[in-house]
Amino acid sequence: MAINISTVQTKIYEGQKPGTSGLRKKVTVFQQEHYTENFIQATLDSVNANGFTLVIGGDGRYYGKEVIQLIAKIGAANGVKKLIIGQDGIMSTPAASNMIRKRKANGGFILTASHNPGGPKADFGIKYNIQNGGPAPEGVTNKIYEITTKMTRYLLADIPDIDLSTIGTTTYGDGEFTVEVVDSVEDYVILMKEIFDFDLIKKFLSDNKDFKVLFNGLNGVTGPYAKRIFLKELGLSEESVMNCVPLPDFGGRHPDPNLTYAKDLVDRVQNEQFDFGAASDGDGDRNMIISKDFFVNPSDSVAAIAANAGDAIPYFKKNGVTGLARSMPTSAALDRVAEKQGLLHFEVPTGWKFFGNLMDAGKCNICGEESFGTGSDHIREKDGIWAILAWLNIIAFRNQTEKVSIKDIMLKHYATYGRNFFSRYDYEEVSSESANKMVDRLRSIADDGSFVGKTFEGYEVEKIDDFEYKDPIDGSVSSHQGIRIQFKDGSRIVIRLSGTGSSGATIRMYVEKYTNDASQFEVDTQVTIKSLIKAALEISQLKEFTGREEPTVIT
Repeated sequence: MAINISTVQTKIYEGQKPGTSGLRKKVTVFQQEHYTENFIQATLDSVNANGFTLVIGGDGRYYGKEVIQLIAKIGAANGVKKLIIGQDGIMSTPAASNMIRKRKANGGFILTASHNPGGPKADFGIKYNIQNGGPAPEGVTNKIYEITTKMTRYLLADIPDIDLSTIGTTTYGDGEFTVEVVDSVEDYVILMKEIFDFDLIKKFLSDNKDFKVLFNGLNGVTGPYAKRIFLKELGLSEESVMNCVPLPDFGGRHPDPNLTYAKDLVDRVQNEQFDFGAASDGDGDRNMIISKDFFVNPSDSVAAIAANAGDAIPYFKKNGVTGLARSMPTSAALDRVAEKQGLLHFEVPTGWKFFGNLMDAGKCNICGEESFGTGSDHIREKDGIWAILAWLNIIAFRNQTEKVSIKDIMLKHYATYGRNFFSRYDYEEVSSESANKMVDRLRSIADDGSFVGKTFEGYEVEKIDDFEYKDPIDGSVSSHQGIRIQFKDGSRIVIRLSGTGSSGATIRMYVEKYTNDASQFEVDTQVTIKSLIKAALEISQLKEFTGREEPTVIT
């Protein structure tokens, strides 16, 4: 019997413009009548989804299961042929990217607000990924937004709610619509075992019982992946993982793997002397690496992985390291590896979709962002578990010839490439009006060049601009990507507004200072950059515009 389809009249909602990682708003906004339905319909219309196979993943946050049912009903009504859904509505962003690619799906919905809090009064998000497994490019997201501004109706299929708890396949109507509920972890584990030397890592951990590992899942989506990989595949004990049960509100935590929000991990690693500590975020695409005596800054992490990958990691031994890329705010540590190893390297705007174009063209296969995002061309998203396994693989490889710790590896890295001291100051939920006024002032200064030659806290301004990127693959241009202030000694300040929050504005201020003086390598970052922070506050007039005396988070 054919599926019954109804047309529902709707009203237009303003502001349904996807940011760098989809549409993110408060749960209460998505719960408004027709709001979520409008966005799903607009997304399907933008890609002409008739006949499509789509993957649905999500981080398990509050309201996710309800939205999956809506996607199924609206999808079926719009001619979507098949949905592949993670069991219980859970599938990490990296796993969803892999599933899209492995199953040759046309795209997918990922229901996440990433590292933002979850719960009835917190954040929700819907992101559409395209056929290569990566986030939809601006051409698609702009079209989605345009359609939302003209919405008059959406279509709804009369099908029963999907049983998300049971793995299996269900067909609806006369076979025109199929739903497959799958194990979210299995295919991802297969992929990781193709990339890394699991036998070597397991042997290292078995032979070095005193090497203590602790992973914090922050009650996000990676818990089941961590248990399968770290416990079952690599033989670690239950004591090696914490907060690994996915919860709709992340247990009241802010699921962002940094020194502030993963403080329980930081405290335990230091107090209990863990050799290797790691965390991932709500949807599994970010990571933090730490040890009892060293914090690996994300900019340094991708640089160290890139420097060691060709020797240590089977995937790169086989395929080579073809090129490196980083987001513009990320420190130039990765560039130094590329230059020394004779590799292509690229500086792109914030947003993983920009890496995707380079990877699809074979121009790069290791990339990273300072915002705890690291990855490679195995998928088209950043990948927290991948980065953690990369570090374990490198440690196991290096320890075949000498006993080395995370700190030892990083100090040897600095001895070869120098050190880019780097820190990010986040000012969250600032008045959008105040934030925009501050950035508009900086843009006018960049345009007129009036600060060039001026000195702030001993740093002379060499150049100030508003970063613009012309994609070398498709020729598209992305403007107003962040204010860059370059000083004559090589130090740098970047100021930009983030598009990943759900309310207000987040101002991110990045400072970077390079040295190749080995006597300075172990100096505390905040001590090294103290005068640079003062210069940044003076140039930006952040306190004057926002009234903020202190940042919300320092990384």
